[in-house]
Parts: sequence; C-alpha cells; structure tokens
Amino acid sequence: MAKHCNHYDMAFEQLLRLIRRPYVSVNETRRALFQDSSIKSMDFVVYSQQSANLLIDVKGRRSQPGRNRWENWTTTDDISSLMQWEQVFGHDFKGLLVFAYELTSPQDLAEHLLFWELRGRRYAFYGVWAGDYARKMRRRSARWQTVALRAHDFREIRRPLLELL
Repeated sequence: MAKHCNHYDMAFEQLLRLIRRPYVSVNETRRALFQDSSIKSMDFVVYSQQSANLLIDVKGRRSQPGRNRWENWTTTDDISSLMQWEQVFGHDFKGLLVFAYELTSPQDLAEHLLFWELRGRRYAFYGVWAGDYARKMRRRSARWQTVALRAHDFREIRRPLLELL
C-alpha cells in the first residue's frame, strides 16, 4: 500500500485498483544499492497493457488559481534514478513520471477530460516518459538540484495517464 500520509500516492493507487491494473507499491523510505551506488526507489511498478511495464515516480502538485497550474518540477535524482532503474529492470520496463494534480477550482475541472475523486479531493493524472523529460529538462534550482520543463514542452510530451497504462 502507498504511503498513507501522501494523498497523491493513495489516489494513484486507488485508480490502479479501480482499473484493475497489476502493480507493486515500493517502499520508498529506503534507497537501493546497485553496483556500489545508491538509487532512489520509485513509487510503483505497474504492469501495462498499452506499453512497456512501468517504473513510476508520482509527483503530487496542487493547482492554485493565478499561479502556474502545470508545475512539473522534479529533482535531478528522480530522473537519474528512473533512468538507472530502466537499465536494472531491462528493456521491458520504462521509467515514467506521473504528475498527480489536485484540482482545487471549478476552472481546473473543465480543463480535464477525465479526473479521479478520492475522499473529497479531485485529481488529474498525466505521465511523462523519464527519457523524454531528461531530453527537455532545464535547471530550475542548482541549490535544490531541481529541474523542470517549459510549459510548451510539458504540454507536448505529457499524456493522459490512462493512455499509458
């Protein structure tokens, strides 16, 4: 089961259960050792009918009216770890960032063809392949080691999650 304190992971996991997609929830409180290096754990391994099996890192974001509603930042460690996991698991597995947006206003709901509701909160899920993200990412903060995509790049490469599952 996903971390109980993270409502984004919980909503994602409930969606997987609803659509009856086989998955494994990964204990992300630990880092794995592989070839004498430490790799950040992904959140889920999901078996897909549409593509390669998925190594998923869920990124929860809350929409805020008047602000950037498509926040898509992550850390360089998140990207490099997903790319390393792809090598470990092999060609049948592909790293995917899942951006879980909590929709907080009626305008947000109108922008999405599909959203998921859990415990009074509404979510829209979009996936971005880790490799595509890595090719287009730009440094956001050197201090925090974060990266992000430009809004037009994000719109170009994101996919509604159900297309990828």
